Amino acid sequence: MRFRQAAKSYGPVQAVAGIDLDVRRGETVALLGRNGAGKSTTISLLLGLEEPDAGSVRLFGREPGQAVRAGRVGAMLQEGRAVPRITVRELVAFVARTYPAPLPVAEALELAGLTALAGRRIDRLSGGQAQRVRFAVALAGNPELIVLDEPTAALDVEARRAFWESVRGHAGRGNAVLFSTHYLEEADAHADRIVVVDRGRIVADGTGEQLRRAAGGSLVSIDLAGRSTAGLGDLPGVVAVEVRGDRARLRTQDPDATVVALARCGAVRGIEVTAPSLDEAFLTLTRTDPDTVASVERAR
Repeated sequence: MRFRQAAKSYGPVQAVAGIDLDVRRGETVALLGRNGAGKSTTISLLLGLEEPDAGSVRLFGREPGQAVRAGRVGAMLQEGRAVPRITVRELVAFVARTYPAPLPVAEALELAGLTALAGRRIDRLSGGQAQRVRFAVALAGNPELIVLDEPTAALDVEARRAFWESVRGHAGRGNAVLFSTHYLEEADAHADRIVVVDRGRIVADGTGEQLRRAAGGSLVSIDLAGRSTAGLGDLPGVVAVEVRGDRARLRTQDPDATVVALARCGAVRGIEVTAPSLDEAFLTLTRTDPDTVASVERAR
């Protein structure tokens, strides 16, 4: 999958502002961004539902629509309603027959965790079971790339766990997966790479750990114990100081140097060194300039 300076506007609104993105065989990539950041438009361009105004999108060397019709790409979108009065097996078999080299129906059902539910009517399934049916339908063409748009929205914890087990089964066969999500912990747990989109541009691309480092290093926390915060911002590596009650949190690019300096000052009571959470990294990255991606690339 390859985007090259792909751009798309709707009137005065530039939804995608010239992005470059590659997803390689066997990779699982998460697409993160706030509402309106350009995730859905990026997916529409990828699936051939929209045409770029500039630049190009290619899937396996083809136009997106050609790759989709050939069964090389499967998609599971947010929108969808249960089909009444047909069984899970009947629906998956019907969809499979529309592709030139489909996945065997029994195999698609097994990958999606639906073998035991194959004979059940779709309109009598739970929300989590219905979501797995959508996944089985996306697998029907035996795709080498599967695209999942907010796949676990509104699912409970157990249903989300079962769904990701199914996705890992598909990815384990050497296939690529691209998914968008609002759940940052899902991106961290299930993606090889996380791509952060903001204002139609890619602002970061790397592993969860690389994104945390790009967001501003580590956090060193200490108990103030009545001490003044004066001078904390001048310690080696420190780029920001935040006080919460009797605790000071120092964001630092060099936690070792910061801790040594604190020790020299005798300010090590209750000291704790942690990496920023992915939530904090996401909020920082989506407030920065697009060249933040350069700092992530240097960290890779």
